[in-house]
Amino acid sequence: MLQLFNSKLIETDIDRADENNLFNKDLAPTKKAERTWDTYHIAALWIGMSVCIPTYMLASGLIAGGMNWWQAIMTIALGNIIVLIPMVLNAHAGTKYGIPFPVLARAPFGILGSNVPALLRAIVACGWFGIQTWVGGQAFNSLIGILMPSWAVYSWGPAAGFLIFWGMNVYFIVKGVESIKWLEAYSAPFLIVMGLVLLYWAYIKGGGFGPILSQPSKFQTAGEFWKFFIPSLTGMVGYWATLSLNIPDFSRYAKSQKAQMTGQAIGLPPTMTLFSFIGVAVTSATIIIFGKAIWDPVELLSKFNSPFIIALSLVALIVATLTTNIAANVVSPANDFTNLFPGKINFVKGGLITAVIGIAIQPWKLLSDYSAYIFGWLVGYSSFLGPIAGILICDYYFVRKLNLNVKDLYRRGGEYEYRRGFNVRALLALACGVLTALTGLIIPALGILYDYAWFAGFFISFAVYYFIMKKPEQEYSSSPQTDEI
Repeated sequence: MLQLFNSKLIETDIDRADENNLFNKDLAPTKKAERTWDTYHIAALWIGMSVCIPTYMLASGLIAGGMNWWQAIMTIALGNIIVLIPMVLNAHAGTKYGIPFPVLARAPFGILGSNVPALLRAIVACGWFGIQTWVGGQAFNSLIGILMPSWAVYSWGPAAGFLIFWGMNVYFIVKGVESIKWLEAYSAPFLIVMGLVLLYWAYIKGGGFGPILSQPSKFQTAGEFWKFFIPSLTGMVGYWATLSLNIPDFSRYAKSQKAQMTGQAIGLPPTMTLFSFIGVAVTSATIIIFGKAIWDPVELLSKFNSPFIIALSLVALIVATLTTNIAANVVSPANDFTNLFPGKINFVKGGLITAVIGIAIQPWKLLSDYSAYIFGWLVGYSSFLGPIAGILICDYYFVRKLNLNVKDLYRRGGEYEYRRGFNVRALLALACGVLTALTGLIIPALGILYDYAWFAGFFISFAVYYFIMKKPEQEYSSSPQTDEI
């Protein structure tokens, strides 16, 4: 742990064998020549992912639940500062060894057991892909309606906008990771400028930031506040709990540990806090300007008189949603599905599987109300992701002391074979963490466990995994086999 952030990049030399079912070019360790992402690219990645409609509307659910504006913003900021810690820790292995998340998961869970956390992560990403595609599709439908007023008469307009935006996502899936780097790098400054312009408009037109910013908290006692704050904070951590697992998918392209650490610190908490505040401040101004609070930015833009301003703003929303969706909700599940069948599924095929499942999940139901969104969706899936994060961090830092046998991550019968490819101990630790969190959902008296789902699952799985992995190595390792890369 003393040399945590000063380790040098390691370039591995693995013989490529097409017949090996644990390896393909998308899962292979990145070479030094491929590690071209500097601090700006990492920061731009997070700016592009954070500036999106769900972030803009994030504080609305907290305010609707009873918080005042600064309590909501504080909760969002604190949640992102907390989730930054596992984000940076898990990113370290990606930068040091050049490996993606599902390959890193092979170390604690086993060569085949890694598919369990990978698929849990992938399913969540598919849900998020559907949410972002639905939101972006509605913005695209509004943009078409401005450019072609007759478009509004067609009842199938929203569906067409959704499919067009879905197709835009598929385009970048087919183009691959380098296209994502390009998209994030060029869109980040544009998105920040557009957000600040919107904030300036609200301030001028609203004569300052009014009703919502002056609205007091609805909680009568500290007990009422904490009862709402705890699950809300868990929801905020859960918002990026997905990326805290698969951040190696991106950090494997970073030039150095400093680049990934600094880039994430600059790009994540400040952007999430700023854009959430813009959502609160602009909505506050809409009460004065239009007589009612308008949280949905697409609905807000429909109130403008200038077609040019509306079109430009919608383009910004579409770009914001696209950058978030591609980076946050495609790269990880694409790699996760690839890890399932490396010989048959590559990055593109994995991304296309994600796109199809994202539609089948019916994302519009997840956005039905703030309670379903924050307490059902965000807190619910954090009960699965927190335990995975706990096991990954415990294994990499406390069991293996930052040392991985990269060659054995791609072959059967090596250090990570365990028992027929599965580390039963890791799966047991995962089950303990998940069940602990979900117990609070089943037993009302233990509801705090579900309210703290991510935290409870993280620490329980961390502790259980560390304790049971202290036994001698021969008790959980198998003898070497001949199926090598």
